[in-house]
Order: sequence, then C-alpha cells, then structure tokens
Amino acid sequence: MSSPSKRREMDLMKLSGSWGVSEIFLWDFDGDSLIRISVTVDACRMMSDYKVEMVNDGMQEFFVEFRGPNESIYQGGVWKVRVELPDAYPYKSPSIGFINKIYHPNVDEMSGSVCLDVINQTWSPMFDLVNVFEVFLPQLLLYPNPSDPLNGDAAALMMRDRAAYEQKVKEYCEKYAKPEDAGVIPEDRSSDEELSEDEDDSGDEEILGKPDP
Repeated sequence: MSSPSKRREMDLMKLSGSWGVSEIFLWDFDGDSLIRISVTVDACRMMSDYKVEMVNDGMQEFFVEFRGPNESIYQGGVWKVRVELPDAYPYKSPSIGFINKIYHPNVDEMSGSVCLDVINQTWSPMFDLVNVFEVFLPQLLLYPNPSDPLNGDAAALMMRDRAAYEQKVKEYCEKYAKPEDAGVIPEDRSSDEELSEDEDDSGDEEILGKPDP
C-alpha cells in the first residue's frame, strides 16, 4: 500500500481538483511507482474542486472552504475548515475544525472541533478527504445527533423547540458564515479591484508620458 506521505499528497490533489481532466495519477499498491490511468470527463467532474489554503510548505495542515448543503438550514453558509493530517494518515483520521462559528449540537462553538463517529472512532484507510467534505460533513449538518453533543445548548434547544433551533442556526449563518467570514472574496469585488488597479496604472502612464513644456 502507498506510504502515508504519498497518500496525503494524492488526497489533497483530489480535494483541490488539481488533477487533469483527461487523466489522473494514482500510486500503485506497492507505493514505488506511479501509474497513469485514463478517466472519463464525467468521472473527473465527480471529484471535488474545493478552495484549499496551505498553512505552510508541508501537506499536513491546511484550510478548506466548505459550503452548507443545499436544501438545508445551513444552505448559503460558508465556513473555513481547518484540516490537520497526522503522520500516520490515512491509517489515523484527520483532525477537523470549523474556524468561523457554526451553531450545531455536534460542533463545539468555541473551538470548532467536530464530534463525528466516522472521523473520531470508525475511521478507515479506505476513506479520504473527498469523503470528509462530500459526505461526512454534509451528513453531519443534515442529521445532527443531540444525544452526543459538543454544544449542549444547541442540543437542548433542538430537542425542546425545533423551530427555535432552526431559526438560531440561520441567525448564526447570517452573522458568522458569510463568504467574507470564511475569507472568500466575491468574484465581482475582485474584478472591480483589478479594474480599478488597471485604471490607476493607465493614469500613471499618461502622466509619465506627457512631455515637459
């Protein structure tokens, strides 16, 4: 089986969508050579394309932009999720934590740490980072477990008054989970800034280009 370092690199490439459209690279089972296999465009589209921000030059600590599942009370929310891969990954599970606040029975409101059995207790080397962000975290938001809480207030409110709980989730999304809270720059704002910079540069060129009287 491939070494932990090779597996970390492969999973991060899958998560960020940095592999090519027509072909991807996979380590073979002895971990010594690289084999190239062709895949269809549809299969590639199934791979995630998350925005990944590395913390340092290594591949063991990074941030991932995560959006709330569609047709859920978390829809529209954007979170910056910190991922730490242990040296023994994938044999040992990654550490996952929300940076900006989220109101959920199984997420600690202060630290952002996540209580999820598939990550904390039943992790398997067969799982990867795409599973975490495509399946495990969305399922956690869709189906909270108030009987095993990290946020006792959220769990109690959910069991006591579901409507009030859902309203508070939406309030947290509006207050703490806007794109800018996760460090996301809207595309239109980025384009406007680039255009403004181009105009400033153009103005400087015109001034510099005028001959002295």
